[in-house]
Amino acid sequence: MHTTAGNWTEPAPWLPSQVPVSLLSTNGNARQFDTTHGPQERTYPEPSPESLLEAYRKMVLGRRFDEQATALARQGRLAVHPSSLGQEACQVGAALALRATDWLFPTYRDCVALVSRGIDPVEALTLLRGDAHCGYDPVRHRTAPQCTPLATHAAHATGLAHGERLKGADTVALALVGDGATSEGDFHEALNLAGVLRAPVVFLVQNNRYAISVPLSAQCAAPSLAYKGIGYGVRSEQVDGNDAAAVLAVLTTAVEDAREGGGPWLVEAHTYRLAPHTSADDPSRYRPAEEAEHWRGRDPITRLESALRARDLLTEDGIAAAAAEAEGYAADLRTRLAEDPALDPLALFDHVFSAPPAQLTAQRAALRTELEEH
Repeated sequence: MHTTAGNWTEPAPWLPSQVPVSLLSTNGNARQFDTTHGPQERTYPEPSPESLLEAYRKMVLGRRFDEQATALARQGRLAVHPSSLGQEACQVGAALALRATDWLFPTYRDCVALVSRGIDPVEALTLLRGDAHCGYDPVRHRTAPQCTPLATHAAHATGLAHGERLKGADTVALALVGDGATSEGDFHEALNLAGVLRAPVVFLVQNNRYAISVPLSAQCAAPSLAYKGIGYGVRSEQVDGNDAAAVLAVLTTAVEDAREGGGPWLVEAHTYRLAPHTSADDPSRYRPAEEAEHWRGRDPITRLESALRARDLLTEDGIAAAAAEAEGYAADLRTRLAEDPALDPLALFDHVFSAPPAQLTAQRAALRTELEEH
């Protein structure tokens, strides 16, 4: 599995599979868990039944969370919400592939990955509510603040992964990026640095076909975004991003290979954003309705549910239990976000410096005095 930079003579081990890795058929039934695929026949270990059931539970919960967040944005409780409807397999797969000691670097669209990592849903939506730049403790959750500028966090993931390795830790960093981010200079700089350093970092590109309204065909002429890795000495792969079993299999392999010294990975997940770019967007202006309908037939939750039922791993009771848990989750989120936030003006000075300079300390004291007087 491992190849040392500068020592390889053939590109084949570094190139992605010619066909995206897929373990489930479109409806989850026709092909159950076929772990060989494509001309290269690269294999990945089949995820355990327990991990697939956990993925299903988190995907159902994540979708209901996403639907509720979209409704809250329409009600004015959130300033905006970038839905991840249809991308649940990518985000849940990323969260489950990591250990608690690993680091996740999310974008603004990755709230489902945040809640799948165990972050409180209200804290996950604090940024979109406008209450703070980051509503959760990044160190406690080993999850960086959500990144709105495209790809700037990719270099952060590389740096953290390299730094952790220098400290002797076996930490892996996983950066979530979109297809539009692969056209940014920061993305290429991060891959180049990761390849040179052999950093234990995985870049997961959620290729949902559009960078806001710009289709993939107008962004890149490569046969696949995954091919961008080989130019930097980064092992690459492409996977069916709506196949939860395949996403989990590939990402788990990538994360553990990076942890063991195999170097960085670039994984392109082919998926689709069923919802608008954000709650303020009208996708009918730039994509045909029949395209979205085609992708609804590849729904990641339906595919996994069908496969689990076919293998007698999931019953009607299990489906009902997951739905009930998700509904309770959404109800709790509605209740808590209906309350006005308790804001402390002095918090403006928190998390600016580890050791605040005298000028900032004086400004904080002056504000405290003013608040007490009024």
